[in-house]
Amino acid sequence: MITIFEKLNRYFQANWNLAVLDLKKGLWTLKPTPAVIPYLKAENAKGRHILMQPRDPSTYLMADDLSDSLLCAHHKHPDGSFKPGRLVVETSPLNFQVWIHCQHPVTLDQKRFLLHKLKSDPGADPNNRFGRCPGFRNRKEKYQTLQGFFPLAKLLWIDWKHQTRIPACFYPPQITQTFLPLQPLLGGVCQNLSRERYKKENDSQTDFAFALALIRKGFSDEQIHSRILNERSNWDHHLGDKKQMLYLNRTIRRAREIAL
Repeated sequence: MITIFEKLNRYFQANWNLAVLDLKKGLWTLKPTPAVIPYLKAENAKGRHILMQPRDPSTYLMADDLSDSLLCAHHKHPDGSFKPGRLVVETSPLNFQVWIHCQHPVTLDQKRFLLHKLKSDPGADPNNRFGRCPGFRNRKEKYQTLQGFFPLAKLLWIDWKHQTRIPACFYPPQITQTFLPLQPLLGGVCQNLSRERYKKENDSQTDFAFALALIRKGFSDEQIHSRILNERSNWDHHLGDKKQMLYLNRTIRRAREIAL
């Protein structure tokens, strides 16, 4: 595990964070030192997810939920070798996350455009994105085997010596296309996406479930803010615009973290 940390430290240029994600309590970050490894292993054994993220994400982007065919198509040369600047993690059998270290800073809109081209998971917005840390178990319930085991996230490839040059032709002159559709489609399932449909035990749980559903349907943070504000009637516990804004930001951030 220490060797993996050393490699990740080189790739992220000694400027990165680890994080523990609890699906009920939220996410907290730690500095990536060998001293935290026993703690992370214990938290992972309890069912929590261990994640990682560069502190300065301006030159990094991560393609999520890639199949083996997409990995070969976009991140490997014809001879099977990986393209420069890649960090490749197999998060579950034949499912991959690929970090790309770019030569120049990339804006958030450019990242969304590029990740759309790379066929990344449309629910994995690059804004404040975390990836799975290799060396720990992927504790998503859907990956649990009949014997009760969870797959190990594996470090398949890492290149800290080179960076990727993204040609100018990959950036449209004016980015009008967004990573996900900003308006819900009429008819079908999107029309039924109302907060009432996700009613839980209390308003906070309802807002969280509703935000998660909207994220997975491609709504932006601004749209989710608006939908919850318009469709929730009781704000007794969050009186005032400032308190409502802080609460909504926190709810949406945690929902995006779970949509890993």
